[in-house]
Amino acid sequence: MKWDKPITTEQEYEKALKRLSSIFDSNPDSSEGMEAELLVTLIDKYEKEHYPIALPEPITAIKEAMEMKGLKDKDLIPAIGSKTTVSLVLNRKRALTIDMIRNLHELLGLPVEVLIQPYELNGKQKMVK
Repeated sequence: MKWDKPITTEQEYEKALKRLSSIFDSNPDSSEGMEAELLVTLIDKYEKEHYPIALPEPITAIKEAMEMKGLKDKDLIPAIGSKTTVSLVLNRKRALTIDMIRNLHELLGLPVEVLIQPYELNGKQKMVK
């Protein structure tokens, strides 16, 4: 099947996945290779619209980034402030500030969109200051 329109139904999506699977390793300059490239784009668009992935919660994302980079709480002092402030933030007793978000973005490489989300703070939904 040649793809000449966006994927709009689950049935089309399944067919597109199956077709992509069969032509995935085609030469990029061949007609099947070009079809594979088109299918990747169409499948990606369909998945973003129908299967969105939620952003991780800010504190969880910080802790996961720290683990992946082998960092300890003390390594966040330049980004967040004192050892006490780092502890308060990581234990959800103090909200992230805009400056902390900027610094964490630089230090950990986390997207700002992740860090600016509201999150639970002492059982209450909090916004970034």
